[in-house]
Amino acid sequence: MSIIEKAANRIGKSVAPPAPLAQVRTQAVEPSAHEPAGGSQDTAVAERPQAGAPGLRQAEQAPGDGPAGDLSTPAPARPEPARRPGRVIELDLARMNESGLVTAAGGRTNLVEDFRIIKRPLIKRAFAPRKPNANPGNLIMITSSLPGEGKTFTSINLAMSIAMELDHTVLLVDADVARPSVLRTLGLPAQRGLMDILLDEHLDMSDVMLRTNVNTLSILPAGTSNPRATELLASQAMTSLVREIAERYPDRIVIFDSPPLLLTSEAHVLASHMGQIVVVVESEKTTQHAVKEALHQLEGCSNVNLVYNKSRELNTSSKYDYHYG
Repeated sequence: MSIIEKAANRIGKSVAPPAPLAQVRTQAVEPSAHEPAGGSQDTAVAERPQAGAPGLRQAEQAPGDGPAGDLSTPAPARPEPARRPGRVIELDLARMNESGLVTAAGGRTNLVEDFRIIKRPLIKRAFAPRKPNANPGNLIMITSSLPGEGKTFTSINLAMSIAMELDHTVLLVDADVARPSVLRTLGLPAQRGLMDILLDEHLDMSDVMLRTNVNTLSILPAGTSNPRATELLASQAMTSLVREIAERYPDRIVIFDSPPLLLTSEAHVLASHMGQIVVVVESEKTTQHAVKEALHQLEGCSNVNLVYNKSRELNTSSKYDYHYG
């Protein structure tokens, strides 16, 4: 029995078993106060089947995916995008690499390969033609049932992996406004951000967006905590902001680190804006009931995916073990 089948059995028969996209080895541990780090881990990725959706036939390795790719053929130089307004911050890439996060300087590691597998179908759907009135596919929400399952770890690594692409830029939004952890995980102080924009109509997104020393990656912090966070996320101001974020740059993918689904109502409200949703499920900890309740809250949302995280069950003699449905 594969790890995907075991994950599906844990979730229960009432939830349709996900069609396996990939089964890989990783160190999927989130080094943050709310999502504590652990040891070497394994992760499996699965997508809930969508009617009429074509299966993924093979790993689509992006040429020039960054220094972790094939070094024998140098990738063509990418023109530097026009500088945008906003502050510039310096990410400590060496510290990130030591903490188990994806960086371009980390080389070809299991973790880098795992997130290449995770990102490929997400990127493909991000720019696929969409149905009328459908949410933009380049808006991707990362969430979980409960805290500690690895959602911030997944958000940061997915953003860093996509930032290695030649054809896309990434905006990482810390939308866990009650317990923001993106900046803390990166070793940065709290900043103004999302909540401040929604509260102050004179504040522009460019005033609080943080550009980084990773040229294709920007960060929008959670901003100032507010007791009316749910109402703000459900407001017309949020709808307008999300539309602006999705459409301002045609090559942009936006990753939202969301609150857990079962703790607050903010995640459910945020999901209504998203074109794709990734639910992180922690192996041997998250219960069937929690996963079912989380998926129940996402009923009506399209393109819901599962990341099965921190599994220790995958034993294989090969370095990578990929499966596609």
